[in-house]
Amino acid sequence: MNTQILRPVEILLVEDSPSDAHLTMQHLRHAEIANNLNWVQDGESAIDYVRQRGAYANSLRPDLIVLDLNLPGMDGHEVLAEIKADPQLKMIPVVILTTSINEQDVAQSYNLNANCYVSKPFDIQQFIYAIHMLRDHWLTVAKLPLS
Repeated sequence: MNTQILRPVEILLVEDSPSDAHLTMQHLRHAEIANNLNWVQDGESAIDYVRQRGAYANSLRPDLIVLDLNLPGMDGHEVLAEIKADPQLKMIPVVILTTSINEQDVAQSYNLNANCYVSKPFDIQQFIYAIHMLRDHWLTVAKLPLS
């Protein structure tokens, strides 16, 4: 377990579905590692958040981003491409959490340097299990490049 962290891990959830967002946040918050979880509902807000612009000028840069692909306006692939193209942001791990099981979406996400791709199961218990596995890996096992 990573016990070196002296401050909470900053997590940004980018999810347009309130029900999926609330379920994800509920289960990410119960990690062994303290974390601050912030939620935005669209791609433009995600970019503003990571660039600390506008309403998010005082936000802390995230240490981990959990990103849906199917977003209104700027979609998840566009968000991912912009984050990974920016030298100041590209080290932030981005986990794709989406309903898409399309192989093109998977390939495009990894071509854009996603750190992980997880398809949301339709069964609620499997969805919760997937969130627990993500939480346990990214907040307990993996070493994050904290900003």
